[in-house]
Amino acid sequence: MREEAEIEARHRRAAEQGDPGAMSALGTLLLRRGDLDGAEPFLRGAVQHGDRAAANNLGLLLFQQGHAEEAAGWWRIAAVAGSASAAHALGRHYRERGDEPGAEYWLRQAAESGHTLGAYALADLLDHRRDVGAERWFRAAAEHGHREAAYRLARICAERGQDREAEQWYRQAAARRHRRAALRLGTLLEERGELKEAGHWYLTAARDGEARAACALAFLLRDAGDIDQAATWWRRAAQAGDGNAANALGALHAQEGETQTAERWYRTAMEAGDVNGAYNLGLLCAGQSRGTQAEQWYRKAAYAGHREAANALAVLLLQRGDAAGAEPWLSKAAEAGSIDAAFNLGILHAGRGDEVSARRWYERAAASGHAEAALQVAIALQQEGDHHGAERHLRCAAGGGSPEAAFRLGALLDRRDREDGAEVAGSGSVEAEEWYERAARQGHRRAQVRLGMCEAKRGDVVAAAGWYRLAAEAGSRNGAFNLGLLLAREGSEPEAAMWWTRAANAGHGRAALRMALLSARHGSLAEAQSWCARAITYGPAEVAERAARLTDAVAHELTA
Repeated sequence: MREEAEIEARHRRAAEQGDPGAMSALGTLLLRRGDLDGAEPFLRGAVQHGDRAAANNLGLLLFQQGHAEEAAGWWRIAAVAGSASAAHALGRHYRERGDEPGAEYWLRQAAESGHTLGAYALADLLDHRRDVGAERWFRAAAEHGHREAAYRLARICAERGQDREAEQWYRQAAARRHRRAALRLGTLLEERGELKEAGHWYLTAARDGEARAACALAFLLRDAGDIDQAATWWRRAAQAGDGNAANALGALHAQEGETQTAERWYRTAMEAGDVNGAYNLGLLCAGQSRGTQAEQWYRKAAYAGHREAANALAVLLLQRGDAAGAEPWLSKAAEAGSIDAAFNLGILHAGRGDEVSARRWYERAAASGHAEAALQVAIALQQEGDHHGAERHLRCAAGGGSPEAAFRLGALLDRRDREDGAEVAGSGSVEAEEWYERAARQGHRRAQVRLGMCEAKRGDVVAAAGWYRLAAEAGSRNGAFNLGLLLAREGSEPEAAMWWTRAANAGHGRAALRMALLSARHGSLAEAQSWCARAITYGPAEVAERAARLTDAVAHELTA
């Protein structure tokens, strides 16, 4: 402070003696201090002697006093005299007045003189009107350390797919505490799988007040298993107005059964302009059987363009039997890209018997990766005899997690293998068995039975019994029947009879015939007749024929 006072005193003595350089220096010192009234006479005195720096600073002083036009006049004088700072200030003045040609002229003068702020301002002007020349000046400013220019240049590079150069400029801007650059850099690193460094930049940006970075950091923490810290950052982001974070908090509380708190955060998200908030409120209400409120929230989100809300609204209307009201929403959602809506439209048209329209929507959903839609297309292709096309769609559906598709794919491969010389169902290719097992482990009963047949064919009775039992306990008639056969061969006739009884009671004709034979062998002829009658009813034809012959034989024994 003492040194500054001495400098001021020295300038003041020289200025009072008429030194224009001292007048300019003293005026500038007072201007920086905020003493506009004290600075003005010294700056005016200096400009009378042709000091261009004083002219520029006098312009700044007048601008701060609200005299923009007079300020521009002094900036012009300084700019004409070669002041790049004045040219920059004058260019900005013209831009604020809407005079873009004038702004460009003076900003270019500043930029070409090496003025960093002038280069950035010129780039911003050119970029505003989509002029490719903007990149050159963003680069010039960025190379001189302008962080916003570095960020804007990085965005240009990223849009062109030049990720490596984009990263370089994001890093430069982020290192200078540009929080949006830090956010973008974090996103780029996260996409590349470099989660530790991504977290560092998200944290840097979040601490500087970037709500989106706080939200992104929270998702990283959640994925790493640190739910408490994730909630802390989501809360900070949500309180700063980030709707995505508010939605995430809502989902977190909903998972914990805290529905009132979840609803509050979903409302916060909606108030922040995130339409997902309304959609999630709809899901929350639907899960609580509050159908009327769910419909209101779905409608709110759907009218705002939320495609999954439109689909959910349509499903709600379909559940009420309002197909006419549902169809427009399904169409809107499907056209907006909802693959679930496209699939649901397929179901709607199929229910009306319009297979052509149904097929079109199924194919559209399948092309976007919808497993159940791919399954429906595959079934249609199989019915048409296009087994290669069916296989392609079954692979897509099975790969997408459809157990029915996995079973059908296994059956298709199995059938092809039998046609090539295999002896019985279940003895097909290794790949077929792999698909059966995938379906079986997802609880598919027919796949469990088929896998049991494969194991039985190999002689692994224990494994076969395990798969048959799983299927039987889940309600499979064939599983119960086959388990009975296996147990009977192993000498466990009473347990076999139990499973055959279960299968027969579920309508399995062969099981009923087995029970009839068992009853007849044990002398329970009336019971045998009863089982024969059921076997005749259930079929198939050869079973009914055998049961009829057995009925006649039993009747003969009863009357003998």
